[in-house]
Amino acid sequence: MRQRRLMNEINVVPYIDVMLVLLVIFMVTAPMIQQTGSVDLPTVGKLPNPPTQSLQVTVKADKSLELRDIGRGKESEKLTRDQLIDRLRSALSRDAQVAVAIAADKSVRYEEVIGAMDAVKGAGITRVGLIVGQK
Repeated sequence: MRQRRLMNEINVVPYIDVMLVLLVIFMVTAPMIQQTGSVDLPTVGKLPNPPTQSLQVTVKADKSLELRDIGRGKESEKLTRDQLIDRLRSALSRDAQVAVAIAADKSVRYEEVIGAMDAVKGAGITRVGLIVGQK
């Protein structure tokens, strides 16, 4: 009788076949997967009634708040949240169409910006915007 030789090699052909089938399956199904989390961003048009008075609230890197009257060219002043609300209410009593823009330092947490926006809304001002830089 003849002795058979033992094979020391692994037959990889079946593994390659399985990998090619899986590759085809992923290539076919990947375009069918719907992307989740898409956001429809709003567009900005012209304001029908431009504000007669505009204010700028700035959130500094040290979380301090500053208010500046853009229309009158006054210097900005540091305020507490309660003082800011009082100043905004007095500006709203002078002009019902007052608009407020919020600017924040890049290093400020999002929570602080929302806090400033909440203070502006708490003063009763409905025209609120954010100032961003261009790239």
